[in-house]
Amino acid sequence: MTKIETMGVMAILKAAYPLYYKDKSKEELTSVVNLWTELFADDDINLVKAAVKRHIATDTKGFPPVIGQIKQSLVKIVEPNELSEQEAWNLVSKAIRNSAYNATEEFKKLPEAVKQLITPTQLKEWSQMDADTVQSVVASNFMRSYKAKVSSNREYQALPNDIKKLMNNSTLAIEDNKNG
Repeated sequence: MTKIETMGVMAILKAAYPLYYKDKSKEELTSVVNLWTELFADDDINLVKAAVKRHIATDTKGFPPVIGQIKQSLVKIVEPNELSEQEAWNLVSKAIRNSAYNATEEFKKLPEAVKQLITPTQLKEWSQMDADTVQSVVASNFMRSYKAKVSSNREYQALPNDIKKLMNNSTLAIEDNKNG
């Protein structure tokens, strides 16, 4: 998003929240525009506008959004069909039923977000466990892990690309130090 596009977004916010922006100095507004421009530099203007409008349409408190709220709205717009933890567990539970002999095939059918948390070996092991234990203890642990992973993924997706690159480079440097 460019600075001019950011000013357009700020105009939308000013129209929706006129009292908040009424007494802002030119320097304050310039700082806000610069910050939004920097943090949304990698985002499509149409998606940012949609996220801002989504916030305005659902806001019941009467305050303009902070950047993090719009970033989270962007993620929800881009990935509207994200599974809840219960929906993800239902898919895993179904896979477990056929995993005594077909764990790898069942694993391949699962969504990527679920595959990040389990392995075909786990599916096979769970298929051989007591069903009550699987549906209570294993289910609870999986859903907690899934919820945390989804939250972490959302936060990562909201980051600007330069921050993601910095994080990835730091991770690579740490791995190199461990291996070297």
